[in-house]
Amino acid sequence: MNIEARIAELGYTLPEAPAPAGSYVNFTRSGNLLFLAGGIPPVEETYQGKVPTDTTIETAQEAARLVTLNRLAVVKDAVGSLDKVKQIVTVNGFVNSEPDFYGHPTVINGCSDLLVEIFGEKGIHSRTACGVAALPLNVSVEINMIVEVEN
Repeated sequence: MNIEARIAELGYTLPEAPAPAGSYVNFTRSGNLLFLAGGIPPVEETYQGKVPTDTTIETAQEAARLVTLNRLAVVKDAVGSLDKVKQIVTVNGFVNSEPDFYGHPTVINGCSDLLVEIFGEKGIHSRTACGVAALPLNVSVEINMIVEVEN
């Protein structure tokens, strides 16, 4: 199945790849691996603040799904089609959280589960999910990935 059709079937829309917001690029490529820069959700109050006091776990999971789609837009921009994805290799998820919050994996499941829904076995990946004291623009989630693509 065409990956973009699968995304639409799941009720999502692939956004345009965002322009980098600083002194970096959205990805670098080494061989068949794309190393994606960290992506954040839309900077709006809904997706800002610490989990779980300023935003709920469920809202942070939604933010993680939006970041995932944002990162996939970067992959499409890099190689022309999401059908060229061979494997999601790894995901690194950062959660803006209170010091006594330990549900980081639950938040980043928003990303991981969506990748498996979209890509099936190609979406199964290794992962880091950790809490941090703050994230850019006070967003609740930031995610980067390594993705293997066809030549």
